[in-house]
Amino acid sequence: MTTNLSELSKPQIWILATRPKTLPAAAAPVVVGVAVAIGAGVFSFLPALAALLGALLIQVGTNLANDVFDYKKGADTSERLGPTRVTQAGLLQPNEVMFGMIVAFGLSALVGLYLVVVGGWPIILIGVLSIASGIAYTGGPFPLGYNGLGDLFVFVFFGPVAVGGTYYVQASQLSSTVLWASVPIGLLATAILVVNNLRDVDTDRKAGKRTLAVRLGAKGAQVEYIVLLIGAYLIPILMWGFGLTTIWAMLGWLSIPLAVKLIYMVLNEKGHPLNLALTGTAQLELLYAILFSIGLAIG
Repeated sequence: MTTNLSELSKPQIWILATRPKTLPAAAAPVVVGVAVAIGAGVFSFLPALAALLGALLIQVGTNLANDVFDYKKGADTSERLGPTRVTQAGLLQPNEVMFGMIVAFGLSALVGLYLVVVGGWPIILIGVLSIASGIAYTGGPFPLGYNGLGDLFVFVFFGPVAVGGTYYVQASQLSSTVLWASVPIGLLATAILVVNNLRDVDTDRKAGKRTLAVRLGAKGAQVEYIVLLIGAYLIPILMWGFGLTTIWAMLGWLSIPLAVKLIYMVLNEKGHPLNLALTGTAQLELLYAILFSIGLAIG
């Protein structure tokens, strides 16, 4: 039974605001970074745990930023097709959501202080840029998501930055293996955004939100989604071919049936039904990351 929004308690509203279903996108890069560290014999528990906590907090802060800034810019209206946004729904006031965003990013910065001690100044750079991009995606004078740059930034920060950063705080260096391993995770994280923007292509166009999906059109966004998924499954083959890992990295291919199902949905659904594809793509990224990571750790 679906709960009436008016019946939600304050804690339930805040949980809704954090958008828990998006958190696998933050956890998946850490899982892969840890797996590469295990495979290289440099795994360190506390830095890995701190990297996971920091990533989750930054994701929560970004979700809250998107909630309030999209509302202020008029992108979230009564025509919204996606999951409930608490500001647009009137469940929380904009200043409350802004405060929650500041708390989430502030806590991530506190976790980052430990990682700076472990990893040095590069972690300061990663942390500052990650928080800044989380705010700049929908906030500021040149919001990335409104200008077709969201896909690129999601790939960079959920791929090389998150996976590489997780490995770096354990190994104090990067490797070609971890950089290659970051690519499929970045591609799948970007695919989540593509579904989101494909679903909202009409309402975003009306609101003047020029996402890449709006610029490419629905057909172009569908092609982008397919290319991203295909790319994610090709990378393990290349890594094996270049001798960066073993055949076990192909374990990620066990998630292909889910990928095929999602491609079918993206090609044949539009509007509200794409919420299932959105959740499914987040699940695909996490499943792929787990399977891929098992192979990387063994290798």
